[in-house]
Amino acid sequence: MGKSIAIVGSGLVGTVLAIALKQEGHQVFVYEKGDDIRTIDFSGRSINLALSERGWKMLKRVGLEEKVRQFGIPMHQRAIHHVNREEHQPYGIHGEAIWAVSRGGLNKKLVEWAEEVGVQFVFNTPIWSVDTKRGVLYTSESEYQEWKEIQHDVVFGADGAYSKVRSCLQRRSRFEYQQSYLPIGYKELVIPAKAAGVFAMDEYSFHIWPRKDFMLIALPNMDGSFTCTLFMPYQGEVSFEAIKTQEQVIAFFQTYFPDALQLMPDLVELYTANPVNSLVTTTCFPWVYKDKVALIGDAAHAVVPFYGQGLNAGLEDVDVLLDCLQQNPENWMEALDQYQYSRKVNADAIAELSYRNFREMSELTANPLFLLRKKIESKFAKKYPDLWLPLYDRVTFSKGSYQEALAIGDEQAAIMDVIMETEQIEIIWDSPEIEEKLKQLINENRGF
Repeated sequence: MGKSIAIVGSGLVGTVLAIALKQEGHQVFVYEKGDDIRTIDFSGRSINLALSERGWKMLKRVGLEEKVRQFGIPMHQRAIHHVNREEHQPYGIHGEAIWAVSRGGLNKKLVEWAEEVGVQFVFNTPIWSVDTKRGVLYTSESEYQEWKEIQHDVVFGADGAYSKVRSCLQRRSRFEYQQSYLPIGYKELVIPAKAAGVFAMDEYSFHIWPRKDFMLIALPNMDGSFTCTLFMPYQGEVSFEAIKTQEQVIAFFQTYFPDALQLMPDLVELYTANPVNSLVTTTCFPWVYKDKVALIGDAAHAVVPFYGQGLNAGLEDVDVLLDCLQQNPENWMEALDQYQYSRKVNADAIAELSYRNFREMSELTANPLFLLRKKIESKFAKKYPDLWLPLYDRVTFSKGSYQEALAIGDEQAAIMDVIMETEQIEIIWDSPEIEEKLKQLINENRGF
């Protein structure tokens, strides 16, 4: 028999969860504190999405993969913009791509598709508290007015990094919670399309301007523009705090991003108008209370965006949750418990990987030895796929767990550290000697 299910938050993960549970025969209500998301302008505060294997797997499960691909753009490589030159780094060892998708555009379409299958959205309904024992939501126009009760069988908190549902679970004994901010913020900018919607740069690349402690990235949009994100420290010699005037904005871009500056006619206006947004990582446990309340997506595990796995991880949450519910259709308490223990370790792993990847994107992508390291790995992996899969491919293009990716990635990093210390590695990297040395180190590591 279907349950009455409340999902708090009409974001991407919550809406896909709603579609999936409705398809399973449940009554699903999505509560959103603000207006219908289809009326909202997302510009200025939303990093574009990079959809990859884990996200596509879940979208395929609910029959939306091909619909979403129609308004996404495949990016097969990184385009690295040095101050005086540009180079390219393929993503997957077999030509795979990550897909650029507009966060706001996708969210609006998902709500539309959810309504088509019978999900009921309740907008302008802030949830101020949850009775976790009874599955009761409390709402009113203002937090200080008399609250109205809304009863459901199960409540899912899909309300993001600052989740109200999670804050209610936090009141329970032995609930662990940690929140940490990077000293780096981000600001959204735009490279507009040329005449007739022509892209100003290669549209099949993820563009990165790595500058060690800060960087600019750009992802393509269907209208020919690029959504750009400037990541930079809040304070310091080169920081958001240090750039205050229009002249300083222009001077900064002339110094560090001269090629991008030529493509951004509205730079000063957008830089001045758009806010500096924070980057937060949150971890918590437990994610569930009996068979009544569960957290999912950013409400359970917000991560910084440097691996492009935030949405993919959230959609994988939904995928695993559905598996657990199908294995335990009459016992939601057991299903939710399996879900949280399966996902918690993987959420922690992708949080660590995402944190580490800022250094790779902002600094190492401009390092010749790092690029050589990647080249050695790629060549070896193509020849010996059973012995080696690069970490990026393992995270982005495989279905293996994040926990496994982190562990194997650390082992492979240690092996490559040894390889890169080889005398004259820049000359002999593509030799039988290096190939055999890699095999030997792998066998030693596996205890053969």
